[in-house]
Amino acid sequence: MDKLPKIALPAIVILIFLVIIISKSAVTIDAGHAGVLYETLGDGVDPNKEPLGEGLNFVAPWNTVIEYEVRQQQLFEEMKVLSSNGLQIQIDATAWYLPVEKDLGKLHKEKGKDYLERIIQPAIRSAARSVVGRYTPEQLYSSKRDAIQVEIFEETRNIIADQYIQLNKILIRDVTLPVTIKESIERKLKQEQESLEYEFRLVTAAKEADKVRIEAQGKADANKILSASLTDKILQDKGIDATLKLAQSPNTKVVVVGSGDDGLPLILGNN
Repeated sequence: MDKLPKIALPAIVILIFLVIIISKSAVTIDAGHAGVLYETLGDGVDPNKEPLGEGLNFVAPWNTVIEYEVRQQQLFEEMKVLSSNGLQIQIDATAWYLPVEKDLGKLHKEKGKDYLERIIQPAIRSAARSVVGRYTPEQLYSSKRDAIQVEIFEETRNIIADQYIQLNKILIRDVTLPVTIKESIERKLKQEQESLEYEFRLVTAAKEADKVRIEAQGKADANKILSASLTDKILQDKGIDATLKLAQSPNTKVVVVGSGDDGLPLILGNN
């Protein structure tokens, strides 16, 4: 009985030691993340080694795991850049990016966890300055916003192409011009719109006038043809036909033949 505590004590110590070792060796990687292994007794980070995946991983207790989010992330950026004529323009943009998971070791060894500040932000700002500098404020405010969005994305992607980072999209949320320039552009656009509306009304009025002239000319031509076809003989025949129809009517009337102008029958009725 006296020996039992002496035997149990080393076992308890060993058990505690094992628990510590296991707890230090077990590393859980969160969903949407991956881990870069740093080997303390080795050469540090092996850039060609596959990163640790989600879930439970076991590593040597003296090593360290650096965790990276490998889901798509977003960056909100506000930049002040110059247009082609030297005016200061503010660009509000959103970038969607993520690290290339298979290259996490290289990213960590060469760039570090602060790759957003070291790589992505400077690249976006440089591309924005280059692209916006090719356009006037009028173009940036109206017709070229989609174009500069595409160009900034393409130039940024080219800059970070070999930096182990994947750029998915850059969206231009807003383009802010100096107040005086904005008001001047808006007045110009309003005047252009009013001019287009006036031209439209002129074209519409001209078409309506052409329509009236065509209809009037058609009526004139029809009357001219009709007048040319109505001879005295035809008129007399039509008058006789009309007289015969009236004579057959049940209405009371007096018919005097040959009493009208040009010898046409003259019809007198009590109605």
